[in-house]
Amino acid sequence: MIGLIGKKTGMTQVFDETGKLIPVTVIEFPPNVVVGTKTADKDGYDAVLLGVYDQKKVNTTKPFAGQFPEGVAPKKILREMRGFEGEVKVGESLGPKAFEGVRFVDVTATSKGKGFQGVVKRWGFGGGRNTHGSKFHREPGSTGQSTYPHHTFKNVKLPGRMGRERVTVQNLRVVRIDAEAGFMLVRGAVPGPRSCTVVVRDAVKKQK
Repeated sequence: MIGLIGKKTGMTQVFDETGKLIPVTVIEFPPNVVVGTKTADKDGYDAVLLGVYDQKKVNTTKPFAGQFPEGVAPKKILREMRGFEGEVKVGESLGPKAFEGVRFVDVTATSKGKGFQGVVKRWGFGGGRNTHGSKFHREPGSTGQSTYPHHTFKNVKLPGRMGRERVTVQNLRVVRIDAEAGFMLVRGAVPGPRSCTVVVRDAVKKQK
């Protein structure tokens, strides 16, 4: 598996060879520095620890800086990529060139937070009639029993906080990779707002 840390720049559109318009999301890849590696013999699994964006020394505590090897500046964002394919060395910088030959990717990010929402927006309830005198428009309706037991069961769809969750969108087709500029174009939408941090991996379910 190949995985890198990126930043969602925004959405745009491109045209393919036949002139068909394709909506794409632009993902920018800052230099992914290899901070450390883990092996099955020592740690029980194989993984590569990647970091992006140098952190100011004044904002770095000694315990946090202690996990970085000599010659590698402390990074703001760290992500562990298990089962990373290919041999990498500590201190090496990776970019979108690692995805050359990959046709589909899975993108993980934190979705947009929408605050406290009702059942119509949160769960897609149809609600009642909007006619005069209905007294039932966007309410959730009955949530419990009129007799025993006098409580609402767990996992009932009710109003509450919506969004700001870890979301993975699978099988996004790679439209274009520019290794020199350090970005990738993938077909479709990616979770999260603009400039959010995303993790891009080669697709697990779709390899062709």
